[in-house]
Amino acid sequence: MKPGFKRTSVDIPRDLHRRLRQAAAGQGCSARQLILAGIEQSVKQAESRHRRPPRRLKLDPPIVPSRGRRFDLTNEQIYDLIEFP
Repeated sequence: MKPGFKRTSVDIPRDLHRRLRQAAAGQGCSARQLILAGIEQSVKQAESRHRRPPRRLKLDPPIVPSRGRRFDLTNEQIYDLIEFP
């Protein structure tokens, strides 16, 4: 066995083994290479699902405190006050 490798064995159904060999031959590689590629893809998918989402900036309390009194404006009123090109 090569250094840095770990040997394992897996029992798979005969039909799946036959299909594996056919798929490997169709792709011009060995069944071992096809198995390793499948394992690598599955592990990458699992890792990406378990990755933590980026932390978001919390705005409670707000970064800039409010000064003055609140005001109520509708979108239409805001668009009337601001000139757009």
